[in-house]
Amino acid sequence: MPANSPSVVLIGGGPRTAGLLERLAANRQELFAGPLHVHVVEPHTPGSGRIWRYEQDAGLMLNSTAADVTMFTDASVQCEGPAVDGPGLAEWAAGVLDGSIADVPELPQKLRAQLGTLTGATFPTRQLQSVYLQWFFRRAVAALGPETTVTVHRDTASAVEPSQGDPERVDPGQLDPEQGDPGVDGYSVRLAGGAALHADVVVASLGHTDSLPDRESAAWAGFAARHGAFHAAPSYTTDVDYSPIAPGQDVIVSGMGLAFVDLLVLLMEGRGGRFEELPDGGLRYLPSGGEPRLWAGSRRGVPYHSKITSTLRGDAAGEPKFFTAGAVEALLEASGELDFRAQLWPLIAKDAGYAYYRELFTGYPERVRTGWEEFAERFSAADWYSRERHRLVVESVPDAELHLDLERLDHPFEGRVFAGLAEVQAAVAAHIGRDLELRTGPDHSETLALFISLLKSYMDLGRLVPSERLNARSQREVQSWWHGFFSFVDSGPPPRRLREMLAIHRAGLLQFLGPGLEIEAADYSGRFVATSAQSRITVSAAALIEARLPEPSVLRSANPLLRQLHTSGLGTEQQLLTADGTHATGRLLVSAHNELISPVGERRERLFGVGPGTSGWGAGAFARPRSNAAPFRENDALARRILNLLAGHTGNHGSNHHAVPQAAARGKDRP
Repeated sequence: MPANSPSVVLIGGGPRTAGLLERLAANRQELFAGPLHVHVVEPHTPGSGRIWRYEQDAGLMLNSTAADVTMFTDASVQCEGPAVDGPGLAEWAAGVLDGSIADVPELPQKLRAQLGTLTGATFPTRQLQSVYLQWFFRRAVAALGPETTVTVHRDTASAVEPSQGDPERVDPGQLDPEQGDPGVDGYSVRLAGGAALHADVVVASLGHTDSLPDRESAAWAGFAARHGAFHAAPSYTTDVDYSPIAPGQDVIVSGMGLAFVDLLVLLMEGRGGRFEELPDGGLRYLPSGGEPRLWAGSRRGVPYHSKITSTLRGDAAGEPKFFTAGAVEALLEASGELDFRAQLWPLIAKDAGYAYYRELFTGYPERVRTGWEEFAERFSAADWYSRERHRLVVESVPDAELHLDLERLDHPFEGRVFAGLAEVQAAVAAHIGRDLELRTGPDHSETLALFISLLKSYMDLGRLVPSERLNARSQREVQSWWHGFFSFVDSGPPPRRLREMLAIHRAGLLQFLGPGLEIEAADYSGRFVATSAQSRITVSAAALIEARLPEPSVLRSANPLLRQLHTSGLGTEQQLLTADGTHATGRLLVSAHNELISPVGERRERLFGVGPGTSGWGAGAFARPRSNAAPFRENDALARRILNLLAGHTGNHGSNHHAVPQAAARGKDRP
């Protein structure tokens, strides 16, 4: 390859980078001709990266079924680049088993056994997903063709430094934010191992990164060190060393989301316990004697809702009726800034309610008093938060338990005060049991209709609403409440994990603390103390686990590159100005086109950031097939932008290339 061939450096080699490579390959013929060099910087195996690496506990599972996982940008994805069909996880597993997919290393016997029993409805292990992601990465690299070389550096990027074409530095105070990077002629990416890579374009795709503890966690860590206690700060669960926790030891756990589910796997089955199937379909946990006793609580006091295994039985789910491109466009034309709670959430909620009740009325007509057409007409005419809508539901659905109350769904124990420990245990266990009944039984598929509607709204929000058109308060709320609510309802664990949770609870190794968890470090005793105002429970223990991923933070990031991007002025942490002051979101600030933004508002037109640690909408790295998935749309747009930049820089336009207006090349073509 010629020494002056353009080069792209992708920092991070997880599934998001693999998807971007696939889109570079799919769009290359049209937009860019000639040799190209791609560097992928990833300390773990490329394709799977850190979070999905093979080297983790074999019992950990995806919270998606095999049928709901694909890496391929299929024909449903609304993007400029060509669709590329390929097997999702379920089809890939069948192909590996029958030999039609051969580019897979010899698998261990346990994984071969998984292939033999896997169906589209199976929740696969993360190890199997890891093998699929690594296979996809290799396929994407091969699709780039012989004129592209891809070099993987099993290393960590520590710094990105601009190469100045103009020898004179430009005063940052004189920069025009619309002019991009004046004088910048690419970048040098420095690796921890000492190497430096030249890059015409850099993409930081770092995924979930660790952060240094915040003030509260740091104080708890110091307390634990002084008193010989145990404290685990927020982290990816499988990366924490839990060996200091002794068998039978009481442990307070803060958080009941997916990290908590993983924690149960590691501290129960991971320590030799096992589950036994009971004739009634339940599970019994048989302890090994090596397990601790967990006291778990959270803000809500309950775990995430189970994933759904039922199927729709009513009318087919249609397109959204209320949270639509037309509705959002009308709001944008009428308002300078949009308010998520006041203007967008009622439309999302109304779509969710419409889907829920459509399934209830058409799938279970014996449970309602009117026909669907009559109900739908009156429902469509009423606002979600209106007396008319509430009255319509009360008149039409006699069973109040079937009334969709999204606020009660979000906080199931809101306002309830429990008499004591026993009442909390009964209430949380009953909540989990009822959730399993609604989401895995054959008679409540309205919960699936709700799931599908919320998922579509979550994926469509970034497509329909430019983030900069939300007021600052709403941008914070989307990143916090909306993401949290969606995750709680739609992104929970496989149902078996909740059955296991109940079995561990019945075995006496898991106690529930209830909602509104508060924790303090008591110097007088050297122990952590957990309380809940709603449950009147107080528990003390010498061990505390914060079971959640760390909040994103550029300033406190454990990743050296993120800190360097900030200290160098190449990037900055997103700041939102609201009525009550300026708030840092912790996220790396990027433009609508994923370009890094400097502290003075300058766009870095050759330096991009994608993923959960950025201010972009973000919606994962893989998705359900045929769902017009947001990460696939973003990957395609970014790949085309990179190829256009390289073509404009070298003059090597693709065979079907059409001239790109300069405004488009600079990022002014707001889609």
